[in-house]
Amino acid sequence: MSPDEIVHEWLRAFNSGDADAMVALYADEAIHTSPKLRTAQPATGGRLVGKAALRSWWLETLASPPPIEYELLTMTSSDHVAVIEYLRHRSGEPSLPVAEVFEIRDGKIIRSHVYHG
Repeated sequence: MSPDEIVHEWLRAFNSGDADAMVALYADEAIHTSPKLRTAQPATGGRLVGKAALRSWWLETLASPPPIEYELLTMTSSDHVAVIEYLRHRSGEPSLPVAEVFEIRDGKIIRSHVYHG
């Protein structure tokens, strides 16, 4: 898949609550960093490695009510990187602007970095 296809599939999977489809987009030893992760699971230092850790994080995130939805605002990509900006919507909370960078190799995400506004 191209970086653009990966981003659109990632957003579709997240918004439909499909953690397994999200994890399938990542390389086996992918690294994910996020300030929300650092807050929710301080022992991780905001960093996860590998599909099992990613799946566990997203299952926890997707299961906690109320549901979260991402609205894509912009996307810029090259052969190996996709940068997206989106709004994180959750009922009862103000929308949160987010930027995320996906590093891609051989059609899989090898690193993802989240930046919250």
